[in-house]
Amino acid sequence: MQRIPIIAGNWKMHKTTDEGREFAHAVRSLAPEGKVDTVICAPFTSLDVLVQELQEYPVAVGAQNMHWEESGAYTGEISPGMLTNLGVQYVIIGHSERREYFAETDETVNKKTKAAFAHKLIPIVCVGENLEQREGGKTKEWVREQVLRAVEGLSSEQAKQLIIAYEPIWAIGTGKSSSAEDAQDVISFIRSTVEDAFDAQVAAQVRIQYGGSVKPDNIATYMEQPDIDGALVGGASLTPESFLQLLEGALGGKK
Repeated sequence: MQRIPIIAGNWKMHKTTDEGREFAHAVRSLAPEGKVDTVICAPFTSLDVLVQELQEYPVAVGAQNMHWEESGAYTGEISPGMLTNLGVQYVIIGHSERREYFAETDETVNKKTKAAFAHKLIPIVCVGENLEQREGGKTKEWVREQVLRAVEGLSSEQAKQLIIAYEPIWAIGTGKSSSAEDAQDVISFIRSTVEDAFDAQVAAQVRIQYGGSVKPDNIATYMEQPDIDGALVGGASLTPESFLQLLEGALGGKK
């Protein structure tokens, strides 16, 4: 089955609203349409302006987090309904930085994933091992549990729309990256885990990204792998030039 590649930029805690607008102006007419799905996941403060500036262009907007409740006494949180009301289409869930610094758990990842689907948001669910787990030979055991916990309670139709991002924690923002072959090995395993949870048809349709120090000069090597469907990219997504080069590299890797 031919899966459409998806490149998602994760700005993390970068860019003011004005900087976000400038970025949108620089990339909106140059992003390739139809051949690769393109997403910018920005801070909450930039979401509205990005939706307004990109709504007529082939670049979707995503949030970096959300709460699973529709409303309530949750100071500082953003609900899924607030995101859809803005026109946001994607949301990152369970990024390793949320897990490490903000007490995200497999349970809250599952709650957020189900809430995202309930509000017609496409979740980008992050999984990945730390250096200790990798060196201890526990990568697949750890990642399998994260995946199974994340998809618990989803329907097959929801699972087909899911984006999974495999991000080895030891490679995020460190300049180190998993080899394309190692990333393929784990991502193929993730696909088989999805098949165990659902069936072969779902596993064939779910898109799985790689993330972890992805750059314009190495993205094509990842995209050449049969089970890698795109990338979740941090630092290399922060300039228009680099972001567009990532999209070109993704297309080149899938020729």
